[in-house]
Amino acid sequence: MTDAVAKAEVPVWPAISLAQAHAALTQAGSPFEIDTIEIDGRPTKIWKNGPPTLMHSFMAGRMHGDRTFIVYEGERVSFEAFARATLALAADLQARGVQKGDRVAVAMRNLPEWPVAFFAASLIGAIVVPLNAWWSGAELAFGLRDSGSKVAIFDIERLARIAEHRDALPDLEQVLVSRGDPGSVDARITLLESVIGPSGDWAALPPGDMPAVALDSEDLSAIFYTSGTTGKPKGALATHRNAGTGIMAGLFSYSRAFVRRGEAPPQPDPTAPQKAGLVSIPFFHTTGCNALLLPALVNGQKLVCQRRFDAAEALMLIERETINLIGGVPAVAIQLLQHPDRHKYDLSSLETVTYGGAAAPTALVGEIARETTGLPGSGWGMTETSATHTHHLGEDYLNRPDSCGPALPVSDLRVIDADGNDLPVGQVGELLAYGPNVVKGYWNRPEATAETFVDGWVHTGDLARLDEEGFCFIVDRKKDIIIRGGENIYCQEVEDILFEHPAVAEAALIARPHPVLGEEPVAVVSLAPGQSVDPEALRALAAERLAAFKVPVTVFILPHALPRNAAGKIVKADVKALVLTEPSA
Repeated sequence: MTDAVAKAEVPVWPAISLAQAHAALTQAGSPFEIDTIEIDGRPTKIWKNGPPTLMHSFMAGRMHGDRTFIVYEGERVSFEAFARATLALAADLQARGVQKGDRVAVAMRNLPEWPVAFFAASLIGAIVVPLNAWWSGAELAFGLRDSGSKVAIFDIERLARIAEHRDALPDLEQVLVSRGDPGSVDARITLLESVIGPSGDWAALPPGDMPAVALDSEDLSAIFYTSGTTGKPKGALATHRNAGTGIMAGLFSYSRAFVRRGEAPPQPDPTAPQKAGLVSIPFFHTTGCNALLLPALVNGQKLVCQRRFDAAEALMLIERETINLIGGVPAVAIQLLQHPDRHKYDLSSLETVTYGGAAAPTALVGEIARETTGLPGSGWGMTETSATHTHHLGEDYLNRPDSCGPALPVSDLRVIDADGNDLPVGQVGELLAYGPNVVKGYWNRPEATAETFVDGWVHTGDLARLDEEGFCFIVDRKKDIIIRGGENIYCQEVEDILFEHPAVAEAALIARPHPVLGEEPVAVVSLAPGQSVDPEALRALAAERLAAFKVPVTVFILPHALPRNAAGKIVKADVKALVLTEPSA
């Protein structure tokens, strides 16, 4: 074969530009057609065929009938069984007096009951409050109190954590608990099984009736709590349209990868084997809910849920359940690739391995492409953008391994300087995001809302640059947040607790690189004159008050004051230079 012939046979990539791919996929009559409507007085692009409310998503999911929806350990729940349990719980919540606009909190691990609770509340027009199941009892109590939740649906572990705080929550009228022992709960608590039964019996429940509650795309659907830059976590006000926007995001990115390659996107085939996804990221995150759970429901995908991520179990599940999609944080992909038994399992069913929520090593994308059959994918989003705002897959990611992809065609990005002026291509500034996925603001935080959301644009606090095609490159975080395996850690919250110890004069929480989790929290303190303290005592103090993922893995005690600038602020870059010499193993 001559060199000329060999070169001619090598496909040219990309076959078309990004703008051409977007134009082809979103043209009139296509599944990804875009319409422009007015939302809050501003023109906004939307997916014309996206589910306008969670009710529409629920009805689309029910059409998949007896196909398996949720797999959890030895339990299997079909789409129809899920629908029947959801409608039974929705009727029960209405009988308890829950009305449109009331807040219903959900705090549990990724049990089959989680989506049932989420949709039961959504269908009657309540505002769901997914609480972080990793939070301590005090943190859960804050979320319940701040949201003014009228009803809470817990699993038994979360109920135990909140028990001592129950009497300090006057708005909380009713509590339901899943998988509890009838003899271990008091009369004020209803066992969820008494309403819907165990998951294995859901298929035998009555078909149920759809609640007669009118829902609009701009109605509030959920309050997702996010760690902010000041004070306590803030509740981001999500709408039904926000949820529907995310359902289209993954499908679009998958289709665009084929078009950029010069191929036609795969068409839906009802006779094809059911797709399956492995889920370890919690549903209480916008990524777990909006980017994984809701698309799976609408598209008829089987979701295989792990109690907690375990790479050995995940490898077994990929083979047993013929998993096609792995989604989550980069740590999931890293641990799977590094597991010594990886080659003992058949992983040939993998089609996509995609992640977000934390910084990923640039070498990871190439390793996924070389070592698996899956297309590597990466995206960027935040609670305020209802998860996915940018995404790319396959060759786009391989050719830009340090990018999180371009904005979806219904969304926009800007990069501005300190004075609010737009910066040219390639220059670094604060990233702003706009689109139908951006939340309404923060619950009961008018000042924070006004500061963060300006004319519909959310000020992300991330420092980024855009290239000539619109691909986004996150450079750093303006916010003082550490992201450990996808979990946000607000530094001041931890520092304040350490400072409460009488021996501590100053405290700073910094991020130490971690090869799997991305970052881990490390505390650095100086002591008051004449004082001494065991570093483990400070870790124990933090562990008493905080979720485990927020507790510093190490506490360094300096013999002198922490470095400060002329304004008196601790200079964390200098703190890092003092104590961090190499990444954690």
